[in-house]
Amino acid sequence: MSTPADTQDDVSLSELKNKMADFAQERDWDQFHSPRNLLLALVGEVGELSEIFQWKGEVPRGLPGWEDKEKQHLGEELSDVLLYLVRLSDICGVDLGKAVLRKLEINATKYPVKLCKGSSKKHNQIINNSDSSSSNIKDGVSHDGV
Repeated sequence: MSTPADTQDDVSLSELKNKMADFAQERDWDQFHSPRNLLLALVGEVGELSEIFQWKGEVPRGLPGWEDKEKQHLGEELSDVLLYLVRLSDICGVDLGKAVLRKLEINATKYPVKLCKGSSKKHNQIINNSDSSSSNIKDGVSHDGV
């Protein structure tokens, strides 16, 4: 974790995974990093991220009018969420990069451009029920990440 901020333009998930593993090992924290504990920590961080936007109403892209201090705080909370997510995936043995690419392929199939461009409808509202038989749909509600 000795790399100073702002020295690298792009950071891979693999680099983050390794840095988090080293960080935890150096502090003897592996003993606390069970999937359950990491998930609960992740949820807590998502709550902290949510607090930043609470009571602000709809916020436009780019966050115009936000002070640098607010944006820095947002970056810190987004980082906490990402770091816990990367660590959780590592502890669970999930290759997060591959899982994300696979999920994007699945979503591209579920949401074909010609049927859903410009629409916020769920895939089961766009495609005929006969075409949308998915194990992720139960009781008319999507249970996936989109």
